[in-house]
Amino acid sequence: MQISHESIYTYLYILPKGELKKELISYLRQKKRLRKNRKGVTDQRGVIPNMISIEERPEEVSERTIPGHWEGDLLMGKDHKSALGSLVERTTRTVILVPLEAKDATTVRKSFAKEMKNLPQQMKLSLTYDRGKEMTEHQLFTKQTQIKVYFCHPNSPWERGTNENTNMLIRDFFPKGTDFSKVSKKEIKNVQNMLNERPRKTLNWLTPKEVFNNLIVAIKT
Repeated sequence: MQISHESIYTYLYILPKGELKKELISYLRQKKRLRKNRKGVTDQRGVIPNMISIEERPEEVSERTIPGHWEGDLLMGKDHKSALGSLVERTTRTVILVPLEAKDATTVRKSFAKEMKNLPQQMKLSLTYDRGKEMTEHQLFTKQTQIKVYFCHPNSPWERGTNENTNMLIRDFFPKGTDFSKVSKKEIKNVQNMLNERPRKTLNWLTPKEVFNNLIVAIKT
């Protein structure tokens, strides 16, 4: 017997009332009082020139059979005035947190490229991103890093599901309303290390760091 997640949300948000509803919603990770209906919502962030659609992404990325494919996003800070970059590798769930002095396209491109330049070449294959304007300079990013960027369909966060789930883990350390301009690089990297050294059920209780290092050794041999 199976039940869809939409049926569960329907029960939580529509049927219970009063204190029971509050209690049930309190068990959800994001604890939202309302569930937004995204049907008919249009993307208002403009068109990024020369985008490569996720539809053109190799099938191996979806299957997670080959490591080196990443997903990325920005976590917005207080009043959307600051941001933190998040990158996660799909196979190993390795996380890279990117400190940002600003959230314009040039700053994001340079900061992401700097963080990823020291990765082994085999782990720099692709990056899947949403249509945020901060990735407008994706062609220059690809030229600098050799990492091809694929863009999701509008309003389709599930197409970067690994990154979306990782962002929720990051929010445990940096809740919404955090002013990232006041968070030091040391604090950010400490959180990155904690996430990469946390055993994960999806990795058979190994850590992302262990799986990443094991793959690098296997590739070299």
